[in-house]
Amino acid sequence: MKPIEAEAQSGYQYPDAATNCSHRVLLPGVDRILAGLALPKGARIFDLDCGNGSTAHHLTGLGYEVVGVDPSAEAIAQAQRAYPHIKLQAGNAYDDLAALYGTFPIVLSLEVVEHVFYPRKYAAAVYNLLEPGGTALISTPYHGYWKNLVLALTGKMDAHFTALWDYGHIKFWSIQTLNTLLREVGFTDIRYTRVGRVPALACSMIAVARKP
Repeated sequence: MKPIEAEAQSGYQYPDAATNCSHRVLLPGVDRILAGLALPKGARIFDLDCGNGSTAHHLTGLGYEVVGVDPSAEAIAQAQRAYPHIKLQAGNAYDDLAALYGTFPIVLSLEVVEHVFYPRKYAAAVYNLLEPGGTALISTPYHGYWKNLVLALTGKMDAHFTALWDYGHIKFWSIQTLNTLLREVGFTDIRYTRVGRVPALACSMIAVARKP
């Protein structure tokens, strides 16, 4: 879960291939969404910006077949050491991933879109990786009126919208702006699941979008 365009990718922020606090918030929501899609056993999932491979490992344990890429050499090295049975390789959303890996019924991309300089290229890559009728699951930190108000009233705006995190968040998405992005590239039937805390103060939101 690192910014797609970072070149050197030194100093990858996670020390190993284990899950972290963001996974503990996100993965239960992802599991519920996937269960509701009634996918066949062994369904293929593409994990775009797969980080240290912990999400792919989790999904493989549930019976899915996972393929993933990440631009961080350090992250992929961690993933390949820990999970050599999963196809996790170096790559990013600006590669022609559909030509390299084919298309999938599910594309998953967790906490990535807030890092990218070119969100339309990123969204197009997600769309192109999907089979017709396929579903994308894209998560990003949630922003809305009440959450932003609470951040302002509690003096936590600087911490939340920090400018001091190398390779950190450069886009801050709302449901409205993420809807606009996804509809521009062709997605339909977009719905949202909010995870972590009560919905108005959610940590993140997961967009569930279908390719016609």
